[in-house]
Amino acid sequence: MSTEALERGPVGVARPAGLDRGQVHAVAACYFVASFAALGLPPYLTAILPSLGDAEGRWAGLLYIVPTVFSALGAPLWGRLADRFGRKRLLLRAQLGLTVSFLIAGAADSLAGFTAALVLQGFLGGTFSATNGYLAAALEGPRLSKALTMMQGSARASLVAAPILVGALSPWIGPHRQYLVMAVLPLAAALLLAFLPEPTRPDAGCATAVDEAPVVASLRLLYAFEFTFVFSTIVSFPYLISLVEERLPGVSGTVSGTLFALPHLVYLLTANRVHSAFQARPRTGLLLGFAFVALGLAAHGPAHSLIAFTFARTLLGAGLTLGLVCLSVLAAEAARGRPPGRMFGTLEFVSKGGAVAAGAAAALVNGAFGPTAPVLTGTAAALAAAVLVLLTRRSHR
Repeated sequence: MSTEALERGPVGVARPAGLDRGQVHAVAACYFVASFAALGLPPYLTAILPSLGDAEGRWAGLLYIVPTVFSALGAPLWGRLADRFGRKRLLLRAQLGLTVSFLIAGAADSLAGFTAALVLQGFLGGTFSATNGYLAAALEGPRLSKALTMMQGSARASLVAAPILVGALSPWIGPHRQYLVMAVLPLAAALLLAFLPEPTRPDAGCATAVDEAPVVASLRLLYAFEFTFVFSTIVSFPYLISLVEERLPGVSGTVSGTLFALPHLVYLLTANRVHSAFQARPRTGLLLGFAFVALGLAAHGPAHSLIAFTFARTLLGAGLTLGLVCLSVLAAEAARGRPPGRMFGTLEFVSKGGAVAAGAAAALVNGAFGPTAPVLTGTAAALAAAVLVLLTRRSHR
């Protein structure tokens, strides 16, 4: 589709152009800096909680998922409000919501106060769905899927860099009070976003002549793929370090952390090339993504050396990249002609639901069968999803 076509409505009425490359990069940078505290500080909950009365950090596991749960609950509401009152306004709300919740978390002097701050972080935040809704209101097709791929890259970069920065700052300022420092980041992001335009695109109502049944079915498949992909990849995360330490006695924390981050590094290095290769055939890429996730997770089982773990994590990284990129392409297709806030709010709800389910399943199977069980659970889920993609891919030919 030409640039001119993208800038005109369905009846030929001129409308404002979509975001340019620099503006998309600014949005990605805002998401990156706003994610630092949200992604970098939770791994340090066991160091934060003793000062709040939980000497042994027993509540760390539960508090780790509190923001995720409340982000999932709030995402559909914020998405609908974005469609009604403006995507830029709701994106600014999300950034300012993070700012307020981080300030409360950093100032909290009790476990109850800190927990309340994490609840607010989840419910008032939701920057990922708000950012995607903002982009989908201005971009379409390959431009949107490429922008969504970039947002995932921002998330991966934060996931890699943020814990390192928090650890480096810890000798001077404890992780708990770092929430106060990190509050500056979403506030700065909000100030930058304030200078960006309110995006516009043709209304979803223009597609009333389109048969809704295939659209609904396609959305349901997208949600199913999203849930299963998030579940199958995240289920291996909570106990990976334990598995590495069990299989490689005496391994340094640096090596364990590098192995944990390796799939995300693979994404950062290869996502753009994968997008170019599979933007015209996303279901094929998603099928390969689930297959590589299954192979990578299964390879963790017999891994008893650093080389074997590196190989397994690289395979998982290939699957992570293929899956996330192709899900972004499918989401961009589904967003065409639809109110993006509602759709991406629901997608965020589904994604966070997969993450919560993965954390609960990992805890259950790890307690019953040991640290190998979560990766095998993820393998089974990825294989089942690959079969579903294969069946539905044939129906879309």
